[in-house]
Parts: sequence; structure tokens; C-alpha cells
Amino acid sequence: MSIYFDNAATTAIKPKEVAQAVCETLLSGEFGNPARGSHDFSLNSFRDVSMVRQQIKELLEASNQYEVAFTNNATLSLNMMIKGLIGEGEHVVTTSWEHNAVLRPLYQLAEEKKVTFDVVPSDLKTGMLDFDFLEKTIKKETTTLLVTHGSNVTGNIMDLKRVKKIAQKHQLRLIIDGSQTMGQYPVSLEDGIIDAFCFTGHKSLYGPTGTGGICLKRELEKDLTPLISGGDGMQTFSKIQPRELPILLEAGTLNVAGIKGLGAGIDYVNQRGVKAIHQYVNDLANVFISGIKDNPLIEIYGDFTAERAGVVSINLKNIDSATVSDVLWEDYGIAIRPGYHCAPLMHEALGTKDQGTLRFSFSTFNTLEEVEVAIKAINELSKEVTA
Repeated sequence: MSIYFDNAATTAIKPKEVAQAVCETLLSGEFGNPARGSHDFSLNSFRDVSMVRQQIKELLEASNQYEVAFTNNATLSLNMMIKGLIGEGEHVVTTSWEHNAVLRPLYQLAEEKKVTFDVVPSDLKTGMLDFDFLEKTIKKETTTLLVTHGSNVTGNIMDLKRVKKIAQKHQLRLIIDGSQTMGQYPVSLEDGIIDAFCFTGHKSLYGPTGTGGICLKRELEKDLTPLISGGDGMQTFSKIQPRELPILLEAGTLNVAGIKGLGAGIDYVNQRGVKAIHQYVNDLANVFISGIKDNPLIEIYGDFTAERAGVVSINLKNIDSATVSDVLWEDYGIAIRPGYHCAPLMHEALGTKDQGTLRFSFSTFNTLEEVEVAIKAINELSKEVTA
């Protein structure tokens, strides 16, 4: 029997309704290309895609000042916002928590558009952000505050209340990477301070891979340059991508079957309740931490005094994380993610640049029994590999 604890990468185990929604869409012969005709095939797709847009807005408590644009994943969503909104000479403040989906576009803009950015550092042991440093980095050229809501390495949750106050105080554009939190941790756009919330569908929303999107303010359409241009099905003779959202960000044919699967995943999240999911996943994480924290051979990373995502990163002394991960899989049937998790600055901050970490991440499809197996395995293994 294998145990899957790599849910921060993707939830491999999905609700059966997700697969059913995808299959029924493809097998029914009733779903065409949305907004590409007035026949039922096209209208069926348009209606169902619109329903999932509304599901996302309701899950995020987003008012009518927001629109939802679908993408393939959070990486594309973040690239669209970063490259589409940030112009030459602007200054950006971001954090050491960020994924390469944020960092690499910023490095690219720094070369191409002379965009500058500062990275807010984190504490060596806990990985928590230095908010005093954050405010000190803001200057007159600063236009954008770009932060991840939940670290995919430490599981730390960003203090969005504090981040939003800073953004408001300095009148900054606020872009959030919600890859690790949407569906697992309550998020609200009700106050209208966040300008764009980027998300992926295949993690805690339990949707198919190849789904994701952006919930963004409609007013951004006047400033936003589309990353991709192409067919929209309506304004064929326009030489530019239509300026209206969501068309501005949805050139080409949408992944209708995937989006319907995402809708089924959101139904599952709503049925269980985001707060209940957060409690369940964190209960599993806390049991895991309690079972290993007294082992002097195990190093645990993160802040455990505040709310967290269901992610725990550890190491067995100085043993390479990939080596330990291989043994966990080969000898115990436990699947985790070793290495650097596409978050290089976080590992530099934690001092794990050479070793990486062993990341355990939990979902609603994990059980207490599985966690207990992992605790036993790690404790046994720690004695073997450090002997």
C-alpha cells in the first residue's frame, strides 16, 4: 500500500465527481467551443464555464468589481499579472517565500524593462517574514506588492491583514499567489484591497491539472497588456486583443472539460467547508509534528505559533533530502517531495540550499492512520541514516 503526502505539488487523489464531470463533458457530445456560436453546443459550454466563474467568485467572497479569467495554472496567472501590469522603471516589493513563478518573471523584467525589486527576508529558523524590512523597502517608484499567501516550503501563512494595510497605506497594487491556500484556507476579497488573486485548480481545489485562473479587479483591464493574443470568437477584425475581461486574458479555446472538473472540485470543497478542511488538514499536520518533534535527529522548519497551511518540511540531520525521500518510497511506500520546491530564496533563508528539505503535505484524502505510519517510518529511518 502506498501513501501520498505530496499534495502541495498536486492532489493526486481527487473526488470521483471531478473525473465524472470531465468524462461526461467529453463523452456527452453536447459541449462545443464557448462564445463561438449561437447553437446549443457553444451555449452549453458558455453557460457552464460562466457557472464555474461564479463559483470561484463566491468562494473568494469577491464582489462584482472582480472578474475571473481562466488559465492553465497559477504560473501562467502570475506571469500574466507580472508581465502585463508592471512597466519600465517601476519598483516591486516581494518576499523570500516566493515560488519561481514569481521570481523568474521578475528577473526577466529586471533585464528587459529595467524593473527593480526588493525581496523581504525571512527568519532563519521559522521562515517568518520581516515586516519592518518590508515597509523600509517601499520607495516613490514602488507600484506593486507581490506576495504568496502560503509558503509551499514551511507551510507558514502570510499575514494578509498586515500586508493589505501596507498596500493601502502606500497605495500599492497588491497581487497574491494563492496556490497553496485556495480551497484549504479561508480567503476573502470582500474588502476590495487585493487587486489580483492568482490560483491553481489542481491542488486544494481538487480539480484537474491544467486548470487555474485569476480573480482580478475589472478596472485593471485598462492597464493590462495581455501576455497572449489570439482568437476571442467575437471581435474578429480587431487588430488587438479586446480590452474587456475576461476575453483580454482568455485568447483561444478554453479547457471546458477541465473547467467543469474544477467546478466539481469546488463543489466538494463547499460541501466540506473551507474552515473544516483547514481544521482537518492541520490536525493531521499537528499529529505528524507531535510525533517527531522530540526526536533530536529531526529538524523541523516553520513557525508553529500561528495559523498554517497543511505543509511540513523536515530534515534528518545533514542527510540529503533526495536520499531520504527515495528510501521512504522504496522501503515504506510513502510519497513526499524532497529538494527545493521551486522556492530558492526560502531555502537560502532556512539554510537548506545544499540539502533541500523533506516536504510532507496533507489533504482531506489522507488519514490519521497514514500519518501514524509516516511518524513511525521517519523515526525509524532517522536512527538508521544517522547511525
